[in-house]
Amino acid sequence: MPYRHAHYYVGFVLLVVLGGFWASYFAPIAKPMPLGFHVHAITSITWLILLLAQSVVIHARQNALHRQLGLASFALFPLLMVGFTMIINVSAERFAGRESPFIAHVGPAFGLGMAGALVAYLALFYLAMKHRRNVRLHAGYMLATPMILFESPFSRLMDAWFPWMNVIGSEGPQALLDTIVVSNGLVTIFALALYARDRKHGAPWLLAAVFMTVNSILMWFAPSWPWAGPLFDAYAALPDAVTLAAAAGAGLAAGWLGWRAAPPRQGRREPREAVALG
Repeated sequence: MPYRHAHYYVGFVLLVVLGGFWASYFAPIAKPMPLGFHVHAITSITWLILLLAQSVVIHARQNALHRQLGLASFALFPLLMVGFTMIINVSAERFAGRESPFIAHVGPAFGLGMAGALVAYLALFYLAMKHRRNVRLHAGYMLATPMILFESPFSRLMDAWFPWMNVIGSEGPQALLDTIVVSNGLVTIFALALYARDRKHGAPWLLAAVFMTVNSILMWFAPSWPWAGPLFDAYAALPDAVTLAAAAGAGLAAGWLGWRAAPPRQGRREPREAVALG
């Protein structure tokens, strides 16, 4: 099976998530927080654990369990999209109320960035389901999803522990967006390296690199775009029930449409050649 070291990669992302959000979420978890924080944290971590487990069981030749975990992703994925949208809604509410100069500056960037991440997840999951009969492509699209998540926790680690990595050097709130761009840049290099190793089956990594590059551009320039603030204000006026229902519906549709788009099962099986991840 491909990507025999994938569980180490997913485990590393999981550790980065725990480290990046330790001070802001896990340490003060007993204190009052918006519900969206908890939903986003639980669904994102569960998604990573699911990917890690799928990698372990398929390489242990437990194919039936791998399929059962795959079916579980159909229930988890819409909840993952709801969690992302709840964070967008929290940011939109804070921006609409101009809670602080910081959120007034970075609010639209957060909104565009989270929306871009949501679109990336939807596309990658749809394509993973569509190509589920091609082991390399299916695994690649599923394993590309943690790349989209990586910038948020790693940028926090960079800001707290590795400020020297911020080679852009902006001042004030824009410096946070610098760390996001650098984080996405590092993962983009990794994704392009994976693409270069196997271009025939490298579409998942190339697509992830495109999404991260576009997201970096959107987020870094958003504070300077005059239309970004009014657009986020308009989004903030939408009822949460509408945005959350749309997110859940999009998550369900991505899985269902991807499943339906898969080609018929072939009579022969693909070769089981292993490729190391990283």
